[in-house]
Amino acid sequence: MTCVCGLGASTEECCGPFLKGERKPETAEALMRSRYAAYALEEVDYIVATHDPEGPEKVDRDSVEKWSKEATWEGLEIVATEAGGPDDERGMVEFIAHYSADGHSVAHHERSQFRKVDGQWLYHDGDMVKPKPVVRDKPKVGRNEPCPCGSGKKYKKCCGAA
Repeated sequence: MTCVCGLGASTEECCGPFLKGERKPETAEALMRSRYAAYALEEVDYIVATHDPEGPEKVDRDSVEKWSKEATWEGLEIVATEAGGPDDERGMVEFIAHYSADGHSVAHHERSQFRKVDGQWLYHDGDMVKPKPVVRDKPKVGRNEPCPCGSGKKYKKCCGAA
């Protein structure tokens, strides 16, 4: 069984040592993955401990705990990374965390900023990524124009009648 973060042979070998405090993540992405694992495994103390106290928002432990427990965590997808390596001081990880809550599937898409403080990566801030608007690839069909299905009827009397 792979780690809940989607990487590594098992959670015990991959994110487990971070969650137990035995090791510290060496990259911003490793911290992001371990924080996802912490949400999935309800390790709220780890989430609080890896939140930058100088970030724009204070971490709300009660909200984190509620979200962690009420969601069914289904997978993590890393979309992009910028910097955030072992020798960097700042980094960005764009990710999509898939979960379900109250019977609804959710794709939490965020660009997270991380910074290194005293050699330890911390989550600093994040911005939600809005879905790209749908762009029509064909011109709009007017109500009184011939239906594009080829029936010979006006659009409003054919496919536009639904």
